Amino acid sequence: RERMTTQDVEAIAPQTLINIRPVVASIKEFFGTSQLSQFMDQNNPLAGLTHKRRLSALGPGGLSRDRAGMEVRD
Repeated sequence: RERMTTQDVEAIAPQTLINIRPVVASIKEFFGTSQLSQFMDQNNPLAGLTHKRRLSALGPGGLSRDRAGMEVRD
């Protein structure tokens, strides 16, 4: 709030109001430790395309292997 009151309203930019460090830390944590994040397979162009098309419904907030029926697997 202090930053908003001390800045000129006409010349204010998001960079002056938001501290970028927590945002960057959250993004790094997600891509570094999340179950939903994985390294891209870059052995050859076909493997890269296959990896980009891969979609998982497993993980936090998704299905578990026990509940996934045959209709979900197709």
